[in-house]
Amino acid sequence: MPRTTGPIVTVPAIGAIIAAALSALPGQATVPPPPIDRSLIGWTPGEVRCGANPVPGQPIRRPWNVLSWGTPIAPDRVTYRFAIDETGRPVSITREAPGFVAFAEDIAPALAASRFASGAAQQGCTVTFARWSSKLGQADVVELMSYTVHSTSGPLPKEGWDRIRSAAGSCFDMPYPQPLIRHLPDFRALPATPGVQSWSMIAYDLDARGKPLRPRVFSGTGNAALDKASLAAIRASRFTKGARTGCFYPFHRAPMKMEPPAMPPALHDAKVDGSTCPDPHGWANPPQLRFPEPWRRRSIEGWAVVSYDVATWGELGNMKVIAAEPSSEFGDQAMAVLRSARFAPSPQGHVGCVDRVRFVMGPENMPPADADGSAPPAY
Repeated sequence: MPRTTGPIVTVPAIGAIIAAALSALPGQATVPPPPIDRSLIGWTPGEVRCGANPVPGQPIRRPWNVLSWGTPIAPDRVTYRFAIDETGRPVSITREAPGFVAFAEDIAPALAASRFASGAAQQGCTVTFARWSSKLGQADVVELMSYTVHSTSGPLPKEGWDRIRSAAGSCFDMPYPQPLIRHLPDFRALPATPGVQSWSMIAYDLDARGKPLRPRVFSGTGNAALDKASLAAIRASRFTKGARTGCFYPFHRAPMKMEPPAMPPALHDAKVDGSTCPDPHGWANPPQLRFPEPWRRRSIEGWAVVSYDVATWGELGNMKVIAAEPSSEFGDQAMAVLRSARFAPSPQGHVGCVDRVRFVMGPENMPPADADGSAPPAY
């Protein structure tokens, strides 16, 4: 599926481009481009408040880490507003300030995948996320491992793998131990978490015969069933001979599909006063549904209700989002979908059209149902 954001050109990257261009001019001395620092970027949620009251505990799912080539672009703090329904689910999620925020595409989906205590619904809730950045060679090993499980911005560079190796033992010495028998859990029999890709990083040693010793959960998302099955899979596996220490292997379970909040009955037949929109529309170019990629990765569905007018030549304009759930980002995507469509030309055009755009996970956009934990030889 296409991504909704393009590559980010940061200040050091622009400097490298300019330096390379100057070095190519006749009579100019070669100027080596400045080194580009590569960093791991993540977001930490702050206190959750609904009105004047803090919400106890820390139920916010962490957004996925990403890679940065160059200095991160401001802002480094971002606030989201939302409500909590009676089941404890965050809904009506929207960013407080408009404009582009670098590296933040998974914040709203992560918030939507979080759960609060069930009970009475709450309104006027806020949470602020603070961005952190670490050079790959100094980054926290668990944060780097987390990135390798869902590496959405490309493979982890060598500096990151070297940092992971620094926390390991002789298992990373050449030649790497090779699996002779690789056991895997029955992933489809394991419980999945809606909107969350569960993972277990298993640490273990090897005896001289290549039998795993002392398997233990090094890190992960806390899916107890996946942890247990992953430990059993490592115990049953066998590797080439040679005693080793500090081996790692990741296992991960794809997220369960999260259906959207129900659309209020009043929106099922919502109309605009004075509407002249024909029904059915008679599309010359029908809209092509494109699922928003950050939400597809977490298998979170949504919907939006959008109103618009139609010019005499068939182009859609004056678009407004009437409602969207579980986040305003589905409203943004719905408008992008409708902008690609065209009505047949008409003498007067149309006003007051209303469409309901539903983003439903199907076989063509579902993530793999299970994963075998395959990873580079560094693990």
